[in-house]
Amino acid sequence: MNHEIYIKRCIELAQKALGKTYPNPLVGSVIVYNDEIIGEGFHEKAGQPHAEINAINSVKNPELLKESTIYVSLEPCSHFGKTPPCANKIVEIGFKKVVIGTLDSHEKVNGKGKQIIENAGIEVVSGVLRKECIDLNKRFFTFHQKKRPFVILKWAESADGFLDKNFKPTQIGNDLTKQFVHQLRSEEHAILVGTNTALTDNPSLTTREVSGRNPVRILIDFDLKVPRNFNIYNDESETLVFNAVKNSEENNVKFITIEKENFLENLMQKLYGNQIQSVIIEGGSFTLNQFIKENLWDEAIIIKNENLILENGTKAPKFDFRPQKIENFRNNNLKFYKNY
Repeated sequence: MNHEIYIKRCIELAQKALGKTYPNPLVGSVIVYNDEIIGEGFHEKAGQPHAEINAINSVKNPELLKESTIYVSLEPCSHFGKTPPCANKIVEIGFKKVVIGTLDSHEKVNGKGKQIIENAGIEVVSGVLRKECIDLNKRFFTFHQKKRPFVILKWAESADGFLDKNFKPTQIGNDLTKQFVHQLRSEEHAILVGTNTALTDNPSLTTREVSGRNPVRILIDFDLKVPRNFNIYNDESETLVFNAVKNSEENNVKFITIEKENFLENLMQKLYGNQIQSVIIEGGSFTLNQFIKENLWDEAIIIKNENLILENGTKAPKFDFRPQKIENFRNNNLKFYKNY
């Protein structure tokens, strides 16, 4: 039996819920009887049934379960949360075999789910497509292992390396890259900008171009210079404002005080404390350069308009790294970088 084929399918299923499961990981599961998939499912949203339960419930003939193998991209949970432990359910049914993509490093699980199943006398195979399964949950693992969100840098620049023309907002990307960016926003937990970007662009930081959830908006505004009638303060999404003035909660906006000294370290701690698992840094040159200088990034996406010459304006960040891949969106190149 080729375990990899079925774990690949688990990954495909899990990816359908990208951006919808926070704070939970992405998980897919398939059930195989006589080399045939008889059930499959994925974790669709936090608080709803886990992947294994959805896969079990999709099987038309439950009598086949005892003679079946259940595949799951991440180790079945062993603790009570909003749902009962999946490891217990697997034992209760008495599957013939359990195949796991990767173990869960979260302290509440971390091998305990596998142990429960093995202690019940069920054969467990783990580490199938482990690298791919870890990559699927790069946000979840970074959050729990490094105690900070997964950080994605993103900006658009002209062919001659400017973010704008004459320091005024300038459309650099095309319609396709705009859609891509909104899709990216829907998949990540949060999006961050600094004071200057908020004042200059008055962005909403929502997902208007696609159907998907709006990210949590994060504004760095030490002196609270951004007026309350600006788009970032509208009621379309939860908003965190890091500042030096006040701690308070007002409707969907949470003001959080932060020290300027060791700013990025403090910010990461506070984002971790607010359960933010991933963040797109979409700020201007100053904000982006801070993260680059501290080497505090996991992925970067640079949109480059090869036909646009701006000659003068805000210089794009200096970024001397080799892209992992390049995609063409008409006259825009998207360069993707990894730092892990």
